[in-house]
Amino acid sequence: MKFLRRPFGKGKKVSLFTLGTMRVNSAESMYAVLKDAFLLGINHIETAPTYGSTQKFLGDALIKLNLEGISPNNGYVITSKLLPGISFCEGKEQIIGTLTELGLSKIDNLALHGLNLCEHLDWYLRGDGSKIFRWAQDQNLITQCGFTSHGSRSLINEAIKSREFDFCSLHIHLLDQKNLALAKLALKLGMGVMAISPADKGGHLHTPSETLTKDCSPIPPLKLAYRFLISEGISTLTLGTNDPNQLLIAKELISENGPLTNTEKSSIERLNNECRRRLKETFCGQCRECLPCPKDVPIPEILRLRNLTLGHGLKSFAKERYNLIGKAGHWWEQFNAASCAECGDCLPRCPNNLNIPKLLKETHSELIDKPRRRLWG
Repeated sequence: MKFLRRPFGKGKKVSLFTLGTMRVNSAESMYAVLKDAFLLGINHIETAPTYGSTQKFLGDALIKLNLEGISPNNGYVITSKLLPGISFCEGKEQIIGTLTELGLSKIDNLALHGLNLCEHLDWYLRGDGSKIFRWAQDQNLITQCGFTSHGSRSLINEAIKSREFDFCSLHIHLLDQKNLALAKLALKLGMGVMAISPADKGGHLHTPSETLTKDCSPIPPLKLAYRFLISEGISTLTLGTNDPNQLLIAKELISENGPLTNTEKSSIERLNNECRRRLKETFCGQCRECLPCPKDVPIPEILRLRNLTLGHGLKSFAKERYNLIGKAGHWWEQFNAASCAECGDCLPRCPNNLNIPKLLKETHSELIDKPRRRLWG
């Protein structure tokens, strides 16, 4: 069977799905997952030194599968990553260590792992990062350079427009489309775009709420989310798992390259309409006109989590994300709704006349990981 491949920057083409290896915790699991991924047509593997022993597990599995004659046409496409801020010597050492663990003399893609702050981009463009990536290319150790980001839209936009990257990995989801325009810009400029964890980070879609399932019917929420991203032209979507059974969705969609069907369009329209109906006049349209906040409260993100909770029944996911605020360094927001001073600075800028301080306070009470009186419903 001939599997579909999409362009990914200036490197080798990749499958619609990418095997993310962060959750693989043993050599045996890596071999089993990688073998099943091959049978499903997946040729792109994403890893990183920060994933513990994952790269060593992957290297051992690749050797074993190669001895069995199991490898995609033109081989696997491997993407690894490098944290920003390290010295030139540290970078060289980590790249050589990655190649050693993988048992390879060259990897296809090396990404800046977490371009989340302005100084990270500066490190890559003008600091030791520039020297590290240039050295790796000059030594023929990598084919192309990219970045992953949990940063602001303005920072991602600057990185893309620098024209110094060949691919990027972004949070792009059916239920959170704020980075979709940036992804399309990257694609227009010839970059590859990988969607980070559409299943888990997209709303725990592997275990959807009854509300979400009903609104997406007759299409399962996870399938609908994947089809949306594929139809938008996103190069590849990550599937991160330690269980081969969770790869079965790829079997169904690995060659589904077409536009959305009428049924899929209707499901998405109903999904959005039902969310607005439930939230009524308190729905946040994510226009971001409320920013900047004098206290740096991430108002749109917090109200997005409120939308997900009340509009889609995704409280478990929203609570998980909300309680990461202030606890994940530069990988996540720093201030939760408790930092709101109720100054009212945001109120005249909201086109929907939302009572933002009140909604922030309610959201905090509902999602903070402490027993509190329920204010909604």
